[in-house]
Amino acid sequence: MAARSLPPLNALRAFEAFGRHGRMTLAADELCVTHGAISRQIRQLEAHLGAALTEGPRTRLVLTEAGLKLAQALTLAFDQIDAAVPRPPGAGDRALVVSCLPTFAMKWLIPRLPDFVAAHPDIPVRIVESNGPFDFRADGVDLAIRMRLPNAPPSPDAEVTPFLDHHVGPVVSPLLAAQARDLAALARLPRLHTRTFLESWAEWEAAAEIALPPAAVNREFDHYFYMLEAAAAGLGVAVAPWAFVAGDLAAGRLVAPLGMIPGQARVCALTPKARASRAARRFRDWLVAQGAATPPPAGSQQLVERARAKPLTLSPPAI
Repeated sequence: MAARSLPPLNALRAFEAFGRHGRMTLAADELCVTHGAISRQIRQLEAHLGAALTEGPRTRLVLTEAGLKLAQALTLAFDQIDAAVPRPPGAGDRALVVSCLPTFAMKWLIPRLPDFVAAHPDIPVRIVESNGPFDFRADGVDLAIRMRLPNAPPSPDAEVTPFLDHHVGPVVSPLLAAQARDLAALARLPRLHTRTFLESWAEWEAAAEIALPPAAVNREFDHYFYMLEAAAAGLGVAVAPWAFVAGDLAAGRLVAPLGMIPGQARVCALTPKARASRAARRFRDWLVAQGAATPPPAGSQQLVERARAKPLTLSPPAI
């Protein structure tokens, strides 16, 4: 058999990482080298092949048609090598551990999970609920799903990939919605809160540029899903993210009388820098595709603007 005439392996690894991430810095982080090392390897690969694999300004390089074809083939080849590498007995049976916000897991992630299982039957997934900090190595987490603000400081050990926009708004049961046809009526309802995010009402008021008077009745719950069930049961009005209530809104269990408005945060997938497993990368890419396929709430901003335009006059609550 004739010897293979292949380019240097390090150059191929550098180019594949750049093609997958689209950024030199992220490719450098994954391979634990400098940005300059990735750039040099790609230039050497282009010189070896006698073909341009990238184009555009140095700070905004993109793949050429030939570069895209090669990058896709390399990703497939490296994945096949990764899958064929012998591992200790039982190592291949380890599930992909996904740390996730509990209500997001219940309302958004798990209903979509059959799609991932069908596409990747060889990757078992275990969802663990968590709202707080985590450690990839100490907690055995492969990927985490968290809400992050755009101005959040960079994570020293995680690659952060936003995959879903955040929208938020008040939700009530259909019965209460019939009684709360304007903002003043809505403000008179009992206000529901969750201890996991007590700032939800203040965040929504600031984003909607609406100032509500103090509620006559406040009801507090330990978890988001308790609060949402209380809202569906008619115990009051709650502020909730679109991702948490889209299914209940579609099913008619809840109503968003003022619609939803964009929030500052985004839902993000966090994977370990430079050592994300193949399974974690597949799950992250799947999350990005699912997020892109999730329709945003329609017509919400107009409802909020209409409510904002009306003066908020409230009769004093009965004591």
